[in-house]
Amino acid sequence: MAKGIVIREAHFPGRAPIEAYGNGGFRFADMSHRGSLLCLPSGIYGWEAADPLALTAADFAKLFNEAAKVEILLVGSGKDLRPLPAALRTALKEAGISADPMSTGAAVRTYNVLLAEDRAVAAALIAVD
Repeated sequence: MAKGIVIREAHFPGRAPIEAYGNGGFRFADMSHRGSLLCLPSGIYGWEAADPLALTAADFAKLFNEAAKVEILLVGSGKDLRPLPAALRTALKEAGISADPMSTGAAVRTYNVLLAEDRAVAAALIAVD
């Protein structure tokens, strides 16, 4: 019996460079995603975060589950550089993750370079218009 439409969490099961960003989303792996992204060793996930000043450790639960595989976290905070909240910086440091906030465009470019170098990198990218 048909159950109707099943909505699943947005997830790409692998690592891929970000091909483009803007207009509220991203392109990667010949696909597009509207909204923010969390790029981890286990894949690329749709991410609900939209306000860089309101980020908490709870927004990074998936990242903390993979902390042993991540050395560097690039945080794309939208059009402008925004500092990470102190509590989040502390949680990341305790997990052994070096966090580097920057604009989303800079984070995308840096992520692609580090990914090409096969570095232990993750990225939290807030979508920009």
